[in-house]
Amino acid sequence: MHPAGRLVLQGRAFPACLGRGGVSLRKQEGDGATPVGVLPLRRLFYRADRLAIPATALPREPLSPTDGWCDDPADPDYNRPVRLPHAARHEELWRRDGLYDLIGVLGWNDDPVRPGDGSAIFLHVASPDFGPTEGCVALRREHLLEVLAMGVTSLRVLAE
Repeated sequence: MHPAGRLVLQGRAFPACLGRGGVSLRKQEGDGATPVGVLPLRRLFYRADRLAIPATALPREPLSPTDGWCDDPADPDYNRPVRLPHAARHEELWRRDGLYDLIGVLGWNDDPVRPGDGSAIFLHVASPDFGPTEGCVALRREHLLEVLAMGVTSLRVLAE
C-alpha cells in the first residue's frame, strides 16, 4: 500500500499521489483508499482568482468560497456538491493551500450514489511534499494542467 503511483497517458508518465490507504476494489468512506477502475472525469472546478481558465475537454466551472462537497453518508446530499454553510459533514472546496485550485471530479459512486461507498474522489493538485491523499489522485500543478490540456476524459486506476 504505497501512496505513490504514476499516471500514464498518451505515452507519457506523470508521477501521481494516491490514497494513504493504497488502492482498493472495495472503496469505503474514510478508508483513505483510491478506488480501482476506470474513473470518468465529469467536470473541472478551478480557482479563477488564482489561474486562467484551464484548457480542457471537460465542462469547467469557477469555484466560489461557498462551494463544498458532502461526505456524510447519512445525508441525502452525500457525494454531491453543496453550498456552504451546509449542516452535514462536508469538505470545503475553497482552500488556502492550493490543493483544490484545480479539481477534476472523478466519476466514483455517483451513478447511483451508494451511502458509505466513498465520496469526493477528485483529481487535484498534489501537496508540496507529494504526500498521500485521502483517496484522490493528485498531480503536480504543472502536470495536472498538461493532462487537462491533453483532452483526457477518464483515468484508469489499477491494483498492483
